[in-house]
Amino acid sequence: MMGYIEKGFNVKRLENKVAIVTGGARGLGAAAVRLMVGEGAKVVFGDVLEAEGRALEDEMEGQALFVPMDVTEQGDWNEVIARAGSLGSLNVLVNNAAVVHMAALTKTSDEDYLRVFKINQFGTFLGVRSVVEPMKAAGGGSIINVSSIDGLHSSAGLSAYSSTKWAVRGLTKSAAIELGQYGIRVNSVHPGGMYTSMGGADLMSAEQLNTYTYSNFPIPRVGEAEEVAQLILFLASDEASYSTGSEFVADGGWFAGMRNPDMPCS
Repeated sequence: MMGYIEKGFNVKRLENKVAIVTGGARGLGAAAVRLMVGEGAKVVFGDVLEAEGRALEDEMEGQALFVPMDVTEQGDWNEVIARAGSLGSLNVLVNNAAVVHMAALTKTSDEDYLRVFKINQFGTFLGVRSVVEPMKAAGGGSIINVSSIDGLHSSAGLSAYSSTKWAVRGLTKSAAIELGQYGIRVNSVHPGGMYTSMGGADLMSAEQLNTYTYSNFPIPRVGEAEEVAQLILFLASDEASYSTGSEFVADGGWFAGMRNPDMPCS
């Protein structure tokens, strides 16, 4: 079996790979950018958050390139892919950009729903479609679509968000079937709660979240972005060479079920 095991454990896992990360300025996207750079990848990352993106680019000291990007615009995809192509053959796409809208179904306006749809679902579709030809030219690649635990089940108040994350899961499977013949793997990642801005970090401390939300989870704490980014790193690497069309969950056991304090062993 070829790969990093034969070469020795000191080789970097993404050596000579070129990657694109969307929503890369903060949170899970930024964690993925840092890990990928650390494992030898050349990374181009996009985001609408320009100040945060420039700050991360400076932190990476030339090892990652930031491009202002709206994932709902094909022209922005063309620009990011061109910038990545200037670094070498495109091998990895992490479709991470997303927004959440929390409201009752009857309080979700057309505008609310369409905004979430355009970024989470249509933006992911544009990304997958846009990298097919560059990855075919490269001889293959890995597409990682960031869905959510709410793409496997759902919660009240998440009609827009959850429906788009389920759609990302379906797109992943369809694309995997079509693209496997070209050596392109397509998988979805399903994070549970993470201590990021989207996950409540702007509202309370991790300790408060653990007490009020996560105390009965199998792993009774909120997740860290790097813990999910490690899963993305695995899927981007050749270690995941026989994995495609699958869901990879990092949720602290959320999908398994909650501990009931009244039951034995709890």
